[in-house]
Amino acid sequence: MSKIAYKPVGLLLGAAAGAVAGYAFKEIWKAVSGDDDAPNATDEDRGWGEILAAAALQGAIFALVKAAVDRGGASTVRKLTGQWPD
Repeated sequence: MSKIAYKPVGLLLGAAAGAVAGYAFKEIWKAVSGDDDAPNATDEDRGWGEILAAAALQGAIFALVKAAVDRGGASTVRKLTGQWPD
């Protein structure tokens, strides 16, 4: 039962994590590159190195934030219910 009850909470946490990760990536990219916008993969004026560095940074940030939010949500559910959600 706790697995089913956690699904909507997990979805909301996932959406919030995506928003936080997107904001964090924009701010970190701005600080690292001095550029307001990260390059798109199809941006003709950007080189391979810049495109791949931006993609790697974005992926790492999203994975880190998602893992932190998922773990925090599961820990909170255990504290509230006594059961770890699967």
